Formats: sequence, structure tokens, C-alpha cells
Amino acid sequence: MSEITQPHDRLFRSLLSTPETAGALLRERLPPEVSTLLSSVPPQLVEGSFVEEHLRPYFSDRLFEATTISGRPVCFYVLIEHKSYEDDKVVWQMYRGISAFLDQKVRENKHWKRLPAVLPLLVYHGSQEWRVPNEFLALVDGDEALHPWLLNFRFPVVDLGPIPDRELSSHAQLRAGLLALKYGTRDADSQMAALDQIVDALIEAPELLLPVLLYLVTTFHHLNEEQVRHVVRRIKPEEEYEMMSQFAQEIMAKGKPEWVAIGRQEGRQEGRQEGEATILTRQLQRRFGSIPSWASERIAKADSSLLEAWSLRFVDARSLEEVFSD
Repeated sequence: MSEITQPHDRLFRSLLSTPETAGALLRERLPPEVSTLLSSVPPQLVEGSFVEEHLRPYFSDRLFEATTISGRPVCFYVLIEHKSYEDDKVVWQMYRGISAFLDQKVRENKHWKRLPAVLPLLVYHGSQEWRVPNEFLALVDGDEALHPWLLNFRFPVVDLGPIPDRELSSHAQLRAGLLALKYGTRDADSQMAALDQIVDALIEAPELLLPVLLYLVTTFHHLNEEQVRHVVRRIKPEEEYEMMSQFAQEIMAKGKPEWVAIGRQEGRQEGRQEGEATILTRQLQRRFGSIPSWASERIAKADSSLLEAWSLRFVDARSLEEVFSD
């Protein structure tokens, strides 16, 4: 599975890569009796995946280690389902993931006395409402009288569909990411109707612009090049050339041939700017000697018109400061 062919996994992992965002998800979506037990220390990500390889197109997972207010460790196994419909066997995948993690802990410490507490949490962003029972015994074919003696666990379900968009999270990054995931499996009309809300959320969390836009251009059926440019210009206009080139080369060229030309155009423009910047830098070094970091930074961020103006001003300038006097 590549990052491009599985955009849900890519965004989910990027979204929950920081302790603060993961902590917001746990505090807002775990049952109150669980969330109130958590200490103020943000949860730490445990690297690796416990989803079997052949199931990764349908599920992504993240495991976090936290501590309770009593100082005891607790782990949270967060699973997200990518199907557009609910899976009545998702609890089996949860069991396999938790079991794989506990097996790993036992192998790491052969003298263990107690296993760590592991609480599962399911995030679902399918187009249909979740209606599957949220306990392991729902999969077991046994008389009810046996239930107290059988293996069982329950898990909270975060179904993004019924949650109003503005109530997905009070955390800016988490809200922007969950909003994108919520509409990533919806119909084209619903997706385009939600685009402005997603952009507004990204304005408050601009650091998520690239991963969210990479997700949108692969999951939003009718999103076109001009709309993507509009989003970038509203949030990070200085990165338009770089982002548009990356979208065209990594994603759009694979599914939308019309973006191939855009990628080549952006690449040519970027190449011209790099050449102009290199020439100007060499001219300045030849005349004024070593170039300070502030000048190098201005050259790196400048567009073609500004680079041209500085190159013309260089002819008569008596100092480096005069070249950049604008």
C-alpha cells in the first residue's frame, strides 16, 4: 500500500502524529469516566502498526501510551475504518491489534507480571451511520448464560457523520483533519458543499494545509485545479508554486491527465526562479563578498519579478542593502 493509493491512512497518521492532537481526541471522545482519569501529560505515540497488511486499505491504527492521575500507565488503541459502510467484524480487527501489541510487550519483557491496560477507540468516517454493536461478544455464538465467563471488551465509537461539523473538536488541528475525513467518503455534492468549511478550519490550522489538501485532491471527486489554487492562496499563497507542482506530480498525474501539463508548467516556472536566484546570488557574492543569511532568505522567497528588479538594481547599487532597499 502506498501513501498515494491510501489517502485516509496518510491523513489519519499525519493528524495524530503530535501528542497534543492525540490528547485532544482522547479527552473529547473517550467516555467521561475514562477521560477524567487521564493526567495532564500528553499521550506519547508508540511507533508501528498492528493492522494486518492485507487489511490496511480498510483500517489505520495508532497506539498511544498515557498515564492516569494515579500514575499508572494506560494505552489507547485508536482504529479508524475507511469503508463507506460499517463493518460488523471490526471488533475482530481490534482484538487482533490489541493481541499483537500485548504479544510484543511479553516478548520485550519475559519476566512480566501484569499486562498493560489497553483501551480501544474506533473512529468511523463512512457515509452510512454506524449501527454495529460495540463489544466483542457480539461476534460470539454462545448462550447468554455463558457470557459472564467468556472473553469480552467494549469500545467507544466516534461516528463522524452525525456529529455537527463545528462540534467535531474544539482543537483547531483535530477539527480540520476530522472535517476532511468526514467528507472524504461522501458524495461529490456533499463534498463541495463542505469545502468552504474545511478551508475556514485550515485557516486556523495552516500547518495541516499540505496533508489535508493531498487528501482532498484524491478523495473529493469534483475538486479541480482552480479550486485547489484558491485554497492555497487563502492560506499559504507563498507556497502556491511548490504545492501545485507536488499535487500534479504525486497524485493528479496518476488519475487526471490534465494535471500533467500543470505539473510541467509549475516545474518550468520553479526552475526559472531557481536559476534567476542562483545567478543573482553569484553576482552579489562577486561584488560584495559573503552573503548574509537575511539576504539569502529574501532571495529564496522572492518571485521572478522581484528577482529581476534586484538584478537590475544590482548594477548601480553601492551596498547590499541598496539592492534590497524595497
